[in-house]
Amino acid sequence: MKRNILYIFIPIVLLSFFLINCSGSAPITEEKTDDKKPTLTVDQQKQKALEFFINGGVFESQGNYESAVGQYEKALLYDSSAGLYYTLAKNYVYLNKLVPALNYSQKALELDSTKIEYYDLLADIYNYGNKTESAIATLEKAIELDSMNIELNYKLARLYEADKPLKAVKLYNRILYQVGPDWSVLTRIAELQERLGNNEEAIKAIEKLLAIDPANVPLKKMLIEFNLKAKRYDEGILLADEILELMPDDLETREAKAKLLLGKNDWEGASKEFDYLLDQPDVNLDAKINIGANYFNKAITDSTMLPIAKSFFTKLDEDTTNWQIKMYLGAIALSEGNDSIAIENFQYVTKNANWNVAAWVRLGGLYFDNRKYDEAEVVMSEAVLSFPEDFYVNLILGLSLAQQSKHQEAEKYLKKSTILNPTDITALSAYGFTLNQLKENDKAIFYLKQALEIQPDDVQLIGTLAMIYNGMQSYEISDSLYERALELKPDDPLINNNYSYAFATRKIQLERALKMVQISIAADSLNSSYLDTIGWVHFMLGNYKEAKLYLEKAIEVGGESAVMLDHLADVESKLGNKEKAIELWENALELDPTKNEIKNKIDKGAI
Repeated sequence: MKRNILYIFIPIVLLSFFLINCSGSAPITEEKTDDKKPTLTVDQQKQKALEFFINGGVFESQGNYESAVGQYEKALLYDSSAGLYYTLAKNYVYLNKLVPALNYSQKALELDSTKIEYYDLLADIYNYGNKTESAIATLEKAIELDSMNIELNYKLARLYEADKPLKAVKLYNRILYQVGPDWSVLTRIAELQERLGNNEEAIKAIEKLLAIDPANVPLKKMLIEFNLKAKRYDEGILLADEILELMPDDLETREAKAKLLLGKNDWEGASKEFDYLLDQPDVNLDAKINIGANYFNKAITDSTMLPIAKSFFTKLDEDTTNWQIKMYLGAIALSEGNDSIAIENFQYVTKNANWNVAAWVRLGGLYFDNRKYDEAEVVMSEAVLSFPEDFYVNLILGLSLAQQSKHQEAEKYLKKSTILNPTDITALSAYGFTLNQLKENDKAIFYLKQALEIQPDDVQLIGTLAMIYNGMQSYEISDSLYERALELKPDDPLINNNYSYAFATRKIQLERALKMVQISIAADSLNSSYLDTIGWVHFMLGNYKEAKLYLEKAIEVGGESAVMLDHLADVESKLGNKEKAIELWENALELDPTKNEIKNKIDKGAI
């Protein structure tokens, strides 16, 4: 037979003999008295105290605690007993007036420190006032008087749970020793043991209950949950099968069994259970989404799970347009390299769950990765209005602007990203590069060096620093940095390209420059910057026809830029195509009116 321990708040105790013949009668009222205590005989004082006490008791029984307190306070004029202080304290608790309740309760204990109920009341008052440590100390004193008091031990155990779980377990076990298996106590033990990481002990507690009531399905379900946490998958599956044999439509148990099978890496077995759940209208959408999420998360380390996850979410998407499903489908499409489908799904999320910053970041990042910098800019410009303090929103927006040579605008967001995450290499290096483009080289170097302190062997960081020093004509420093970068990664296409361009611009080591940029072209033959560099190297080598071919290809691939048009114009000039050269210079100047050297070429009609 189960026994439940009931927590009794504060029992109302009225002396029965005080209430004899008072039922249904009006309370005794007291004529107005002076403030000072009247001079009465001892017997008269006792009689007056009794009258007021009875009055207070009647009011208390009616739930009129305000009036009850008034009568008990009058009784105090004639009787200062511990019991009266205790009664007053109770009634002040009923009125939620904890200060006088505390004062009277403490007074009761001062007068009589042997009454368990006085300690109990004082502990309750401390607890209601959030003075947990005082409540604990009071209950500990009470238990010194009566160590086997079940209610006191239970109360103290509950208070111990927050900060002293081991002591709580000890007290609960003391209770079990007295009362035998108790549902509420064993449940508390199980939960505490779980908190302490003692899943095996938690399981033992539940198994004791199950031994008493072996047909208890909720108890079996609880045990399944703990078996799952303890990774006792086989035991949990046996229990689940017991329930499902009797209740095959128990969806909660089917889900638990699926999770247990997942724990055993039995994805095929789990899939059968999940398939069943997906077809059930009673299974809510969130639960179904969680099913698919299990497979998606597994797919991070096991790619064979990705099609299963896709199948789950595709099936769910047929019946709903839930944004979470679209988010997962977008992530799956991204994993499959299907960027257009990914973009479509993330767009849906940004429109229908625009508070979800992850969707904005995914969408903007996708546009950026696909070199759609203008679209990335549009998306992230909208996102930054809602998420001005989000690191990734600021970073992607800054990077997108920088890629479009909008360095003045980019500076604001890249600077913000370094503030939001001062240790992010990408943010620091991008901000440094942008500062360089704004001709703030000292600041640029500062941020790039900060990044290098975090990641000293980062080839791209070293290369960016080298590029800046090269632009400052600090060639000794820039060359040493480029050489260091090549030592770390000899085939890096960007380093080879930039170092090659530096040599070409300075008209030195041109044969080596050609070999280096050829490495870059081999890595990415459609990179307009690499095509421009190899064209420029050929120009410096006097290979004008080759130079023209590469430069025209660069413009075809990457679109017109002032630099590439200027380079092509120089080639045309060397080939004797003066009019074509002037036309190209004029187009270049239109794109970048600050290029005075191009103006000079136009004026001269030659390089």
